[in-house]
Amino acid sequence: MYPDHTPQRAVEIHQPTPIPPPVAHPAPVIPMQPSTLPTVASIVLPDGRVVTGYAIDPARTEPVTAKPAVSRTAVNVALGGVGFLAVCGGLLLLTSFIAALTAFIGQLIILAAVIFGGWIAVQVLSRSGHKGGTTVHIRRAVIKRNHFHG
Repeated sequence: MYPDHTPQRAVEIHQPTPIPPPVAHPAPVIPMQPSTLPTVASIVLPDGRVVTGYAIDPARTEPVTAKPAVSRTAVNVALGGVGFLAVCGGLLLLTSFIAALTAFIGQLIILAAVIFGGWIAVQVLSRSGHKGGTTVHIRRAVIKRNHFHG
């Protein structure tokens, strides 16, 4: 160090504390059928080391079921909409039919009133003509010189 320089702080030295090794818990033993025990395989690495372990079968993926292009919910909603439109169309036709039937019945009532009213008018007018008139029966008449002799 430098002669003019005095350290302001003292240097602290920490000694590492040894970490105890973890307590090894025994792995649980899973009972397996003898036919399902995997085979043991050994591999020699390029540097000469031998690695031994269980052979791992490639993971078999479950066969993927073909999903429909459209979900069932979408199909149900669409069918419900088609049914609703069919019902609305039917109701529209029903209201049109009721309106046409009402117009037809109205025309029949007017026609009946005209015919019945005409018949009543003919009956009234024909009876009134006979009440006030004079009936003349001519049996033999001789007309001489513009004179009527009956």
